[in-house]
Amino acid sequence: MALPRYAQVSLSETPWYHIVSRCVRRAFLCGVDQITGQSYEHRRDWIEQRILQLAGVFTIDIASYAIMHNHYHIVLRVDNERVARLSTEEVITRWSQLYRGPLIIRRYLSDQREQMSQGELLQVDKLADGYRQRLCDLSWFMKNLNEHISRRANAEENVKGHFWESRYKCQALLDEPALLAAMAYVDLNPVRAAMSDTPETSDHTAIKRRVEESQNPTQTHRNAISTSSDPDILPLLETPLLPFDPTETFTAGIPFSFTDYLELVDTVGRAVHPQKRGFIPDAAPAILARLGISTEAFILNADQFLRRFGAAVGHPSKLIDLAAARNVRYLRGMAKSKALFAAAAA
Repeated sequence: MALPRYAQVSLSETPWYHIVSRCVRRAFLCGVDQITGQSYEHRRDWIEQRILQLAGVFTIDIASYAIMHNHYHIVLRVDNERVARLSTEEVITRWSQLYRGPLIIRRYLSDQREQMSQGELLQVDKLADGYRQRLCDLSWFMKNLNEHISRRANAEENVKGHFWESRYKCQALLDEPALLAAMAYVDLNPVRAAMSDTPETSDHTAIKRRVEESQNPTQTHRNAISTSSDPDILPLLETPLLPFDPTETFTAGIPFSFTDYLELVDTVGRAVHPQKRGFIPDAAPAILARLGISTEAFILNADQFLRRFGAAVGHPSKLIDLAAARNVRYLRGMAKSKALFAAAAA
């Protein structure tokens, strides 16, 4: 039986999630219509740009993403601690980048704030509390992503109706190995689909953006872009990706070395590319050895991650704890988890 969304997204269990959203019209999300010959490749730019813009509004950080022809993947971290530290003005300013808001909010953000009564300011605080909850809400993030893209695509084609196949699919990533497996799976999607030969040449992926930025540290993507004709809605900025932080100095960071991660993705990429099968090395990449992950199982999961796991991914002990917390006897993916973490269990 399918879990309700509130059970799939529980920040008390983990802040890390793997998100997938698929287009109902399949090839018409991106790619080329084989009947008319019309190209929709530019929509991949729309999605990539919108993901990074929304990360600057919500307290949701992007670790990885890949925009494919008929679907996209995101690995993200929901930061509910950061949103609690935002002031009322910061919360309202962020939300006003997406929504015009009631008159009292627009007055608060204007030079009329000094003239507002105490009762009006209390009403502003009450509205800000509601906005604060939404800024760390994954469903609101996805609503603002998918609805924006569907409206633009429908307007471009002059049609109405559903654009996305269903609500987004969500996998909770319960520990560091699960996060690593999800990121590698996402970054290698274009390689696995033979859309590119190497991860660093895969367009519209986080790993290509990271490699480009590492080669040119002065490169910036924080361009202010207006997504609305309404002058009361502020322009959005593209936000940098969540940084790698092997020392775990910062709470909100990817707990691996970027160099180790590149080595891992390069090794696995050679093994999963459908037209140039590589080899599985005798010595596991350093990052796998350190986390105690089976190399062969990891490469298999990098090709079948979605099919092999259910709504949560992690070490068997993490899945057992989650099953107990949810009062269920079994979670899908337990056997696959035991195979993936065989080296750690030995």
